[in-house]
Amino acid sequence: MSTTDTSVTSSQVENQESPAPACVMTFNANDPSGAGGLAGDIATIAAMGAHGLPVVTAIVLRDTAEVFDQHVLDAETIAEQARGILEDVTISAWKVGFLGSAEGISAVAEVLSDYPEVPLVSYIPSLSWLDEEQQQSYSDAFRELILPQTQVLVGNHKTLTDLLLPDWELDRPASPRELAVAAAEHGAAHVLVTGMALPDHFVDNVLATPQGPITGEKFERFDVSFIGAGDTLSASLAALMAVGSEPHIAVGEALSFLDQALDAGFRPGMGNVVPDRFFWALPPNEEEESDLDEPSLDDIDGAPRRVH
Repeated sequence: MSTTDTSVTSSQVENQESPAPACVMTFNANDPSGAGGLAGDIATIAAMGAHGLPVVTAIVLRDTAEVFDQHVLDAETIAEQARGILEDVTISAWKVGFLGSAEGISAVAEVLSDYPEVPLVSYIPSLSWLDEEQQQSYSDAFRELILPQTQVLVGNHKTLTDLLLPDWELDRPASPRELAVAAAEHGAAHVLVTGMALPDHFVDNVLATPQGPITGEKFERFDVSFIGAGDTLSASLAALMAVGSEPHIAVGEALSFLDQALDAGFRPGMGNVVPDRFFWALPPNEEEESDLDEPSLDDIDGAPRRVH
């Protein structure tokens, strides 16, 4: 048989290819612990069945316990990374994490503005490792340039309060609706507020608009400290919205994913626990196989979460 007879044409190869998964571009810092940043985003997006397109905005120097320092990339390098792949690949959602500096925020915002139809999930992490002047300039630029393009803003209650209501002086904490009103003044459509303390060892997580709360989930508080939870939640939300899920539906699924990833969390070093985004792929442990008829710890009220 001739070579021509056995060859496969390019059109045949294209017909045999599986459809590409939804693509999510994430702008974030490199985190060498693998807990958050780009590593956390890519693991989460992959676990949700989408394909991640990582754009490095900064290099964070840290271990699993704390951040030591950071090195930001220049604005042009950030923008060139994104525009190069955007000319080749069609994306279905954005995820914004830590952008390094006000200049980095400006570069990312300019890229985002060229694709206003693509949904944007923005995560604001704690900026405690930055000095006061850096925190101020970052927050100012984020409010001015990123929030107007944001469909869902994600953050811990305290971090969101510091960003959106820095002059809050009331004795009670700001409500999700009040945070959503403040976010809407800058253009953000929804706010997902996490980590609100409740009685009896629970925390509340609420999606809100200026009209009030839309949906949310209450979870039992873990007795360990995690890193990477916020990036996991926001990346999973972006992946769900990339396939067309409405925010109020996607938030419930993303919160459930996060809860299970934290429940299966592991401690790779001497610091904090890292979420396991591939909890669903773990084989049952020996105790689960040998005690199938006995209630597990997770079935007993007040029992500790499993963290290995």
